[in-house]
Amino acid sequence: MKDVSDTHGYLDGKAVAQRILDECQAVTKGVDKMPRLVSVSFGEKPEVAVYMRNQARAAARAGIEFQSVVWSEVMAQDTAKAELQKMNDDADVLGIILQRPVPEHINVRSLQSAIHPLKDVEGMNPASIGNIVYSDVALAPCTAAASVELIKAAGASLEGAEVVMIGHSEIVGKPAAMMLMAEGATVTVCHHMTRSVSMHSRRADVVVVAIGKPAFIGPDMIKPGAVVIDIGINQITDPDGQTRLVGDVDTDAVKKVAGWITPVPGGVGPVTVAILMRNAVVAYQRQLAAGWVE
Repeated sequence: MKDVSDTHGYLDGKAVAQRILDECQAVTKGVDKMPRLVSVSFGEKPEVAVYMRNQARAAARAGIEFQSVVWSEVMAQDTAKAELQKMNDDADVLGIILQRPVPEHINVRSLQSAIHPLKDVEGMNPASIGNIVYSDVALAPCTAAASVELIKAAGASLEGAEVVMIGHSEIVGKPAAMMLMAEGATVTVCHHMTRSVSMHSRRADVVVVAIGKPAFIGPDMIKPGAVVIDIGINQITDPDGQTRLVGDVDTDAVKKVAGWITPVPGGVGPVTVAILMRNAVVAYQRQLAAGWVE
């Protein structure tokens, strides 16, 4: 557990991310010319710019060229799909990152489907998500994969473990549940219609939560010694007017009960970006095998 050692039982996402990026660099440093990652956004948005800077830094650390492309916010759906198709056909493009949010007139699922599965480094194409059902998790959605990576970093054995996934979104909850089942875990998925979330979470060896409700998970909902993975990112305003980011878990209270817990920020976020780079390396290897690149 050298990645995560901490006196308070925090899972250090930055340390785990660094290890993943080092593994990526070990592959890319032997490549004469790596294709580039292309990040696409609609218009200039400060919150998107933060994500892109983090991705660009991680790409540099992993030895992958990163290009940012900004499209007009009034670009038509068909035009956007045509541009994505050009990138699919360009051997110098390793993978495509579609930044969100997108304008209201854009169908994001349609654009995600337009990205070829071998260039889908975010794991958002329906084919990529569907592959998880068959335990092909090499190009899985990044946040879901980051959750599994952090559970492993805590030293928890997933074979036969009781895992409760709180949240069932298409890009996090559902794929995370399938990935955990592929690891041999017994998974219960809770959602807004679940009658007693705590009844399920209190028996779990691992609790993963992604619902967008600040401090939803309290210490009375966690079994002593459990691993808690907090995917939530919520901005709240304190009485003094200061804003800060918190997760879906009441971290200070739950850390006294849990064996390991991810902080927010600094937990799942850095690992998600690192997984994006690992997916890029996997995409390169698969494109190489398919004869797309030399």
